Amino acid sequence: MKELIAKADVLLEALPYIQDFHGSVVLVKFGGSAMEDPEVTRGVLRDVAFMASAGMRPVIVHGGGKAISAELKAQGVPTQFINGLRYTCEKTIKVVDQVLHQVVNADLLRMLRESGAVAAAVSGKNVLRCERTTTVDKATGAAIDLGFVGRVVNVDTPQLNWIMSRGEVPVITPLACDMNGQVYNINADMAACVIAAMLKVRKLVFLSDVPGVLRDPADEDSLISTIRMGEIDQLSRDGVISGGMLPKLQSAADALQAGVGKVHMIDGRVRHSLLLELFTDQGIGTQIIP
Repeated sequence: MKELIAKADVLLEALPYIQDFHGSVVLVKFGGSAMEDPEVTRGVLRDVAFMASAGMRPVIVHGGGKAISAELKAQGVPTQFINGLRYTCEKTIKVVDQVLHQVVNADLLRMLRESGAVAAAVSGKNVLRCERTTTVDKATGAAIDLGFVGRVVNVDTPQLNWIMSRGEVPVITPLACDMNGQVYNINADMAACVIAAMLKVRKLVFLSDVPGVLRDPADEDSLISTIRMGEIDQLSRDGVISGGMLPKLQSAADALQAGVGKVHMIDGRVRHSLLLELFTDQGIGTQIIP
């Protein structure tokens, strides 16, 4: 009986959050090592299905870097990263397109539907417009070409809102086209931030393989539970935020400035981490707030 009462208490704790978030758009960016374990992936997608059933309007933007690298290796296409971004030649963009659509997106859709959600495959090529981008040589400050790598400049929000109005969960690939129809590879974190900003989502959640932002990367107990947007530069100067986390937080700050309510960074490998962060009083990751 005590166990049953405890379960009822959990539901009651979640009730005000479910009521508050009913009808709200929440964008979940899913990628990294958290996607490598099928059971972890199924668990996350069950959480997303729960969110949809509870009246929220979830959107998924996914990565697929490991699967892309494996296919490039199988085809003998060399992989090169510059400042954390994949150099994308003509052969590479074809592999990226194929893997993201035919493998990663298809698998996520199948598992999401198995969890009872109504899901829609959405190609970024159809809803995202971009321009070619470069990166900077840290030593000289000179621009470095990245090939077919783009920066999102426009999102077809009416189409995404139409999909959600039908009760479907959009599952979006991080690809985009320029005005000439050329396909570009898009960093999934940055794509998620732009989509979240233009949809003005209530919450943007990054699921990865780390607990959140740590003051000491070697100590998971050093988790920073809340970061204000204005603290990001100082944390960067202090060396607390570095590497791939820095552009993610900078993009998150841009999203907050554009109207996103709150950004969360949580460990997708933790069972029900998404629900724990959204529907409990304490939460488990790092939240970034204005």
